[in-house]
Amino acid sequence: MNNIAKTTYCGTRLDEEKLKAFIYAFSDNIAKTTYCGTRLDEEKLKAFIYAVKNHYWYQMYIDDLPIWGIVGEVEELSDHTNYYLWTHKKFDIGYNGDRIVDVNLTSENKILLENNAQIKFTYEVNWRPSNIKFEHRFDKYLDPTFFQHRYASHRMFDNRHNTSHSFSKLPLPSTLLLRLLYCSFLSSLRRGSLLSTAIFVYALTSPVNGYAGGALYSRLGGRAWIRHCLLSACLVPVLVCATALVVNFIAMYYHASRAIPFGTMVAVACICLFIILPLTLVGAVLGRNLSGQQDNPCRVNAVPRPIPEKKWFMEPLVIILLGGILPFGSIFIEMYFIFTSFWAYKIYYVYGFMLLVFLILMIVTVCVTIVCTYFLLNAEDYRWQWTSFLAAYSTSFYVYMYSFYYFFFKTKMYGLFQTTFYFGYMALFSLGLGIMCGTVGYVGTSLFVRKIYATVKID
Repeated sequence: MNNIAKTTYCGTRLDEEKLKAFIYAFSDNIAKTTYCGTRLDEEKLKAFIYAVKNHYWYQMYIDDLPIWGIVGEVEELSDHTNYYLWTHKKFDIGYNGDRIVDVNLTSENKILLENNAQIKFTYEVNWRPSNIKFEHRFDKYLDPTFFQHRYASHRMFDNRHNTSHSFSKLPLPSTLLLRLLYCSFLSSLRRGSLLSTAIFVYALTSPVNGYAGGALYSRLGGRAWIRHCLLSACLVPVLVCATALVVNFIAMYYHASRAIPFGTMVAVACICLFIILPLTLVGAVLGRNLSGQQDNPCRVNAVPRPIPEKKWFMEPLVIILLGGILPFGSIFIEMYFIFTSFWAYKIYYVYGFMLLVFLILMIVTVCVTIVCTYFLLNAEDYRWQWTSFLAAYSTSFYVYMYSFYYFFFKTKMYGLFQTTFYFGYMALFSLGLGIMCGTVGYVGTSLFVRKIYATVKID
């Protein structure tokens, strides 16, 4: 479905009566009120007919409860086709005490779309008491056929928020971020505030990233620690911002509502430069000084031994490509539901099962990378560090490949903007998943390697 460029179809001047109508009190009914009107010239008529013909619909929120409405209706006759526009919106709002618990939108009064037609847009608001509890107000949006088995209670959360995705570069920051996001659902954060919270937590945990990365880099004998610090602080933000910037320019070209304001982009850049980078630098200095001493479990030769010839399936590249198959298989079914909640307007609500799948993914990832490393060490190949990380990271490669299948066979997206938006943000999703899996795989493999070499006796 193509986008319609930014088009003004009506306007109004807020006199005292209209101002009072828009700023209404809680539980006060509003009779049918005209809020704007327009005359359909040729340009507006084409825009409305295109939207009605292609079954355009819109989404609004009242107290975070989503409501949907259709733009118009098509009437197929024997000799011609009529296009109608719904011009009246009736809001039925249910309340329990002082909380809104139910919202319904009814579109009424269809007007034939024709040139020079004078159209008035009206609305009314009807309040009614409801017995629905506030924590159950989202139950009606949950599709029981979305999952074949309702394997978790859909009442774990009383709100769902339309948010973007946030990613982290190390599992310490990512774990804290995941926990805070979990708590933010429970506390019913306002729609849109979850992204701001994620950015804030990501910046706040930058010292943890710097400390862990600086300590590890120093223990491995790294010398260019400033370059490492800059890379650690900037790699993920630069990739995220670059992708978002490309998508944003295309969104601005199409006048889409997904376009990010210029002020927001400047604010994010300032956070990266003046908060994330300095905090990462402080953490890296502390990590080098406090935990950067080598603590190998056995003596390590200063001169690396030659790696003997081995079979093709023992090569690191082959191990890396094979390492992500089993972890991806453990989340394959869940990926469908997550993708559908992202791109098909289905509300995902079995967070308990998703947590279980996440734990399974972590366990399988650690086990697979340990096995891969064991094979590599048996072949007398000591290059296990990056191999263990990339073997676990390759899970995201298969997830991204699955996103191609989902795009072409499960969605109806097309056009430059929708294609760029989908694959751009799926690349960021895969990047975050890969870094998380890779780090978990490396940490688990590192503990395994230390354990087996700690038993080595030196004469």
